[in-house]
Amino acid sequence: MQKKDDMIIDCHGHYTTSPPALNDYRKRQIAALENPALPPLTPDFHITDDEIRESLEKNQLRMQRERGVDLTIFSPMAGAMAHHVGSETTSQHWTRASNDLIHRAVALYPGQLAGVCQLPQSPGVSPANCIAELERCVLELGFVGCNLNPDPSDGYWTDPPLTARHWYPLYEKLVELDVPAMVHVSCSCNPNFHHTGAHYLNGDTTAFMQFLMSDLFKDFPTLRFVIPHGGGAVPYHWGRYRGLAQQLNRPPLEDMMKNVFFDTCVYHRPGIELLLEVVPPDNVLFASEIIGAVKGIDPRTGYHYDDTKRYIDAVDWLDVQRREKLFSGNALRVYPRLAAHMARHASANRSLA
Repeated sequence: MQKKDDMIIDCHGHYTTSPPALNDYRKRQIAALENPALPPLTPDFHITDDEIRESLEKNQLRMQRERGVDLTIFSPMAGAMAHHVGSETTSQHWTRASNDLIHRAVALYPGQLAGVCQLPQSPGVSPANCIAELERCVLELGFVGCNLNPDPSDGYWTDPPLTARHWYPLYEKLVELDVPAMVHVSCSCNPNFHHTGAHYLNGDTTAFMQFLMSDLFKDFPTLRFVIPHGGGAVPYHWGRYRGLAQQLNRPPLEDMMKNVFFDTCVYHRPGIELLLEVVPPDNVLFASEIIGAVKGIDPRTGYHYDDTKRYIDAVDWLDVQRREKLFSGNALRVYPRLAAHMARHASANRSLA
């Protein structure tokens, strides 16, 4: 078995290449909403293991191998969560179908993938509604975390801030299960905000400021959030947030960072270096989001924008200990169920040997 400190763990991957039958079901589900006399369309599609293998081998797994990534923490396509669509029941059906497909992908490639679940959120509906699916995914399917949409209205921010008691039932369950939540918005229905270019980064930055202004982590000292996309605007404005914490008589940022972590989905080397310079070493997890928001090749370098490992490898001032934390140690600490997932896979391999 590969040593954990030698591993490269990508904490942020999405199944953006899922077989067409999943999206076909979603289209039919949405079409059925136009006739309120009909019952909600339950998942009724078929995908073979070979279709899953083909969708991954040609895409995510190929890129993992090419870039030297050992394992990706893998979840449904974030932009397709679309929690504003339909009713609470609509979201439950779509979420279960999406999570079941992640489970099947992980079962086929347990050494290369670990599951993170979508939650069946809906605007105005209590997050307590998500607990049953979270428990199913963690306790029955072996998932190691979840994605939490701070804006189920998808661009209009009609739900309370993440620090409101509205969210507490879900947080209690996250603490009980000892799993983190990645704060990840979905699509944007608001034409003012492009989904990946604005809404994603707005969500990341907004969540951080909400945490800064609250006493959430006094109520939940072991609750953990991963803020993706390099933390949005936060690292670039680190001095602003340190100053605001001081001005608002809040604890220093270092206190809050016991519970808040960023990933490296930043698609140029200067941005990666800034992130690594200002954010504490224990608070950054390697990630690339493949295959995600930016799929093209940078004409200035000849490499894909989202090949974030290449940028990190070029940072010559990172010592061995810091690299180990960044590439695996921090992920294993923030996602404690990940070690058990890896151990189960290793045990299965030994049984087959």
